[in-house]
Amino acid sequence: MVRNPDQSWSDTRKQLKKDNRWDLAKLLLREEKERHFYTHIDSLKKKRKEVFKQLLEETEGINLTTKWKEARKLIKGDPRYTKFSSSDRKREYEFDDFVRNKFIIAKGDLRELLKECKVITHKTQAALDANQSHMKEIKSVLQKDKRYLVLSCVKSQRDEVIKNYIIDLGRRGPPPPPTASEPSRRGIK
Repeated sequence: MVRNPDQSWSDTRKQLKKDNRWDLAKLLLREEKERHFYTHIDSLKKKRKEVFKQLLEETEGINLTTKWKEARKLIKGDPRYTKFSSSDRKREYEFDDFVRNKFIIAKGDLRELLKECKVITHKTQAALDANQSHMKEIKSVLQKDKRYLVLSCVKSQRDEVIKNYIIDLGRRGPPPPPTASEPSRRGIK
């Protein structure tokens, strides 16, 4: 009966009192009824958010640099757009949150790629100081991975993540030998 998450408890209670099933709920305290109502409303809101984010995920043309006005033009015809909320502010807020989360995930994925990359070691910073063309070699290896290409719309920030990773790796120095961190492998008897 309650399908709109924007409904208030007082309005809903008036509607429910007209329903013949309301008498069956007399065993519940008023606070319990209200708690169940708000739990239901929260689940409706969560479901609508998921459907809206799925719409954003599926829409071609929405990337990390897309602005709300551009995205709205792309998704306005979809029924999930209007079902999410009647407030354009709420839609814009959810869109901004969606893009922000995608950007954070993309940066984390890039860091994982950098950790997996065998070309980048603790000696890379020294090699770059000696020869800047070494960065082109690193980028040519990274370009083969989707996690690098996702951030192609924000190249300066992507390059900043790479640069900071290389500097941090240079500061930490060579990694410890495998036996230094795992004493059980040393063969001590």
